[in-house]
Amino acid sequence: MVQAVQRAVQILRELASTGPRLGVTELADRLGVAKPTVHALLRTLEAEGLVVQDRDSSKYQLGPDLVQLGNAYLDTQELRTRSLTWADQLANRTNEAVWVAVLTGDHVLVVHHAFRPEGAVQILEVGARIPWSTCALGKAVVAFLPGGERRRLLAAEPAVLTGASITDQEELAGQLKEVLRTGYAIEDQESAIGDAGIASPVFDRSGEVVGALGIVGPVERLLNESARQELAVAVRETARNLSRDLGAPRGTAARTAMT
Repeated sequence: MVQAVQRAVQILRELASTGPRLGVTELADRLGVAKPTVHALLRTLEAEGLVVQDRDSSKYQLGPDLVQLGNAYLDTQELRTRSLTWADQLANRTNEAVWVAVLTGDHVLVVHHAFRPEGAVQILEVGARIPWSTCALGKAVVAFLPGGERRRLLAAEPAVLTGASITDQEELAGQLKEVLRTGYAIEDQESAIGDAGIASPVFDRSGEVVGALGIVGPVERLLNESARQELAVAVRETARNLSRDLGAPRGTAARTAMT
């Protein structure tokens, strides 16, 4: 591992998570690195357009070229590319917003967002990162991971975003078992008060889980008794069709069938 590259990435992550602007001294303290080293790294990142320096405060923030890199990732992300039509169909079928996400570390990254066909002004959530244990998308993916990866994620202290976030690891493990049984995961105000989610896993041609697709909306609309089962069926069926579009064997898609 190249130390200079690792430190440069750490700088970008610090600016992304604790910014918007940080000075050389602040970054040096956070990274435990000498100020001249941090300054040299910042100057290099600035020359490449990955950070910019504020003229008034002399502090640094993320640069515009990161947008181009992020868009390039999305444009080459096969799950996102294949999901565009299916997500739109699911949004029209359920009249709810649809998110498609992949697992990155212990978070899910939203790579596509199909707006709810009818409703108020909506904010595009592409690029949002959410702790896996607080959302249906994350639970749908983690439930179908190989045993070692799943146990590693379950062993970590669960994230807390709201008072409804699940903090008991055994309860989370129980929820994942239910996902395996039904083929879909539920989120009940665990990442945002008032919001709920229903999501199902998506598999690729190798039969491995590569992400999840799900609907997001007000808890009273998604999880009421009259609508919940019908919405879950729609999500599961769409995820199965997307999996087939990615080349997943039919036997793999059948793992998500409800019993």
